[in-house]
Amino acid sequence: MKIQVLGPLSAEVNGGSIVPTAGKPRQILSLLALYPGRVMPVPTLMDEIWETEPPRSALTTLQTYILQLRRRLGTAMGPGAPNGAKDILATRHGGYLLQIPPDCVDVHQYDHLVAEGQSAFEAGANEVSADRFRQALDLWNGPALVDVQVGPILEIEVMRLEESRLVTVERRIDADLRLGRHGELLAELAELTARHPQHEGLHSQAMVALYRSGRQASALEVYRKLRVRLIGDLGVEPSPQLQRLHQAMLSVDPQLDVIAGPRRTSTFDLFAA
Repeated sequence: MKIQVLGPLSAEVNGGSIVPTAGKPRQILSLLALYPGRVMPVPTLMDEIWETEPPRSALTTLQTYILQLRRRLGTAMGPGAPNGAKDILATRHGGYLLQIPPDCVDVHQYDHLVAEGQSAFEAGANEVSADRFRQALDLWNGPALVDVQVGPILEIEVMRLEESRLVTVERRIDADLRLGRHGELLAELAELTARHPQHEGLHSQAMVALYRSGRQASALEVYRKLRVRLIGDLGVEPSPQLQRLHQAMLSVDPQLDVIAGPRRTSTFDLFAA
């Protein structure tokens, strides 16, 4: 079985899709896929698909949805499959689970690659780090579960994944900056800062990339515009780290031209204290 949640929902067995067309069964499949090998309690599934207003027939309806999923799974597996659909989409006391290896789901492949990238980053293995982060990000095919109507539980999961994706982009850019790829990053950082106009980490990376590309004035202009935006929208000044980065650029601090050490977690942290 192969399941993708980092984009439109996709679940295939032997090349055949088992994704239902109805909304609520899609929610159930998505939630079970995020936690392969773990029992998803019935109350949790009910909260996801009906929130605080389950119908009187909720339990029976949920069982019907599980039956529909098993039928699709069984059809795709074929009559000669060694394990039946009930062994894959299994019933346990109080809930249901997908008995599949975590690597069958793209989000778990993503998490594994991100962890490898972070370990390499902390060890100063910048080529490996950038490569692992890039592989992790390549698994994405659009916003997570973009074609699934999410309830309160999946909504939290989607928010977590999207935040993780942005953090991974930052970490990959930090690794690329360590490798001296500042010129290659300028267009990407221009787009990212436009999409995230109050994100200080991305703006600090844009400033460093511009500065190292010989564009000190442009780097200072990025800071000026961000400061105006933060004061106007939130009534706050940029963080002390960003202010120190700004001052370092004004004084042409040689530290700005030095690749961050292996224990630094980001470009931003160069001026954390």
